[in-house]
Amino acid sequence: MKVKTLSLGPLGTNCYIITQNDRALVVDPGGESDVITSYLEAKEVTLEAILLTHAHFDHIGGLDQLRKTHQVDVYMHEAEADWLEDPDLNRSVLFLGTDGGIKTAQPDKLLTEGKHLIGDFDFEVLHTPGHSPGSISFVFKEHEFIVSGDVLFHHGIGRTDLPGGSIEVLANSIINKLYTLPEDYTVYPGHGTST
Repeated sequence: MKVKTLSLGPLGTNCYIITQNDRALVVDPGGESDVITSYLEAKEVTLEAILLTHAHFDHIGGLDQLRKTHQVDVYMHEAEADWLEDPDLNRSVLFLGTDGGIKTAQPDKLLTEGKHLIGDFDFEVLHTPGHSPGSISFVFKEHEFIVSGDVLFHHGIGRTDLPGGSIEVLANSIINKLYTLPEDYTVYPGHGTST
C-alpha cells in the first residue's frame, strides 16, 4: 500500500491517494480534481471511492468533479452529511464569497465508527470530533498509518473556532482515540507534513 500526498486548493489541503495493487482511495479532494485524475491515470489505477475526513470547503473543493469523472461513491460521517450541499455550513461562503460557494450532492454512504472494507481496502473509522462535529480519522492498522484530517497535525492540533468546534471535545478525541494507537504509526494530517 502506498500513500501519495498532493497539496491542493486555496489552502494547500493535503489530499491523499492511497493505492493498493491497481485500485485507489482518495481522501479529501480539496481542489484541482484534474491533478488527482492525472495522477490516477499516470499510475494506471482505478478510483474505488472518495473518503472525507470532514466537510469543510478546503477538503471538498474537488469533490464534485472527481465524483462525476470517476462515478464513485463518497463516504463520510453522518454528522456533516448535509454540509456538502450548504455553502454556509461547509464555510465556503465565508472564505470564497457567495459566488464561489461550494455545493455538491450528499454523500452516497455514511460511515460509523468501526471496521470497514471498501474493495480490498481494510480500515477502521474513528469518530474524532472537535475540529468539526463529523470529523473522522481513518486508521490502516495493517500498514500502521492514520489519516487524521484537521484533528492532529505535526506539532499542533486543529482549530476549534469554527461552528461546531470545541477544544474540550478535540482534546478528548486526541487523547482517548488517537493517543491510544501505537507510537510508531504515521499520522497523515489535513495540512502540513506527516508526523
